[in-house]
Amino acid sequence: MTRRRLVAAVLAVAFVVLPLAVGDFGLSVLTFAGIFAVGAIGLDLAVGHAGQISLGHGFFMGVGAYAAVNLGAEAGLGLPVWLSGAAVAGGALGALVGLCALRLRGAYLAIVTVGVVFVGLYVWNNVPAISGGAAGAGGEAPAVLGPLDFNHLRVAGQSYAREQAWFWLVWALVAAAAWLAANLVRSRTGRAWQAVHDNELAASAVGVDVGRAKVSAFAVAGALGAVAGALYFGYVQYVGPDEWSLFLSVQFLAIVIVGGSGRLAGPVVGAVVLGGAPRLVEELSPHLPIGGLGLTVANLNRLLFGLLVVCFVAYAPRGLAGGWDDLQRRRRWGRRPLADAPMVRAAVADEPTIDDKEQL
Repeated sequence: MTRRRLVAAVLAVAFVVLPLAVGDFGLSVLTFAGIFAVGAIGLDLAVGHAGQISLGHGFFMGVGAYAAVNLGAEAGLGLPVWLSGAAVAGGALGALVGLCALRLRGAYLAIVTVGVVFVGLYVWNNVPAISGGAAGAGGEAPAVLGPLDFNHLRVAGQSYAREQAWFWLVWALVAAAAWLAANLVRSRTGRAWQAVHDNELAASAVGVDVGRAKVSAFAVAGALGAVAGALYFGYVQYVGPDEWSLFLSVQFLAIVIVGGSGRLAGPVVGAVVLGGAPRLVEELSPHLPIGGLGLTVANLNRLLFGLLVVCFVAYAPRGLAGGWDDLQRRRRWGRRPLADAPMVRAAVADEPTIDDKEQL
């Protein structure tokens, strides 16, 4: 069995067994991590593969959440409808942001995406028809998929808790998002993203439509961010406008950086490490001496994210996934000493290499 198949088998077993072995709190942390993983996979496609800076991912998550409110909780439409509606709305607005940012890059592009967050906050607070206004919106969005109702799951006469059901739903969608991302990266669109990421001028010179690549990257990132927001509302059953602040966008960026930008496993690893961290901090806060330090739970979360981002950018810029790749590479070289490499032997012995021999 190859390593990839072994990892897939372990993950499949964990997917089935964890909800049966872990308590409600642990499942809640993992479910939130899965929701953030879906959004982070989209952001990584834009940042890590297409090279586009975005600090507006919290806005797209809010778009998805309010799409689920209106289509699911209020209109009573099914899970495929409100999830698809969120993806379409997020993708369309992501493409619009991409169009606005075609001539921008670097800090200017980041500023535009930050502006999108504040536009969203104004809409969420002042347009009650969409968001319920400052009071927020709540309700139960139908979560029925075929014979399965994830709000009240019952299979073969066995009932399962809502935490268990939503773990299975969310992590199945994480797998679907990862599969989609892997196929996009290997497609012609993904190769165009990578070319733009490496060098826009060179990409344009070889015939890549740079504008189309940027817009498509923002569209896919917006769609997956909106799906994450819809799942968030479906799971929590309430959302308020303050949840879609700039800090949420920074949190997504931290997940990508800590997990490893440009690596398909990076956003998932980062979401597991950081996506559930706020929930853990909230649960452990009564046992932490944060009051004596003048910190609130929210401030402690911000402080932890800031420290992690600074440490990873300074000392581990390739993130956790990149660090694992480096470790495996060192192990492989450890099995085969560098001095045994043909080019090194030739250089040490002052012998011609294979290429030199062919030329002679």
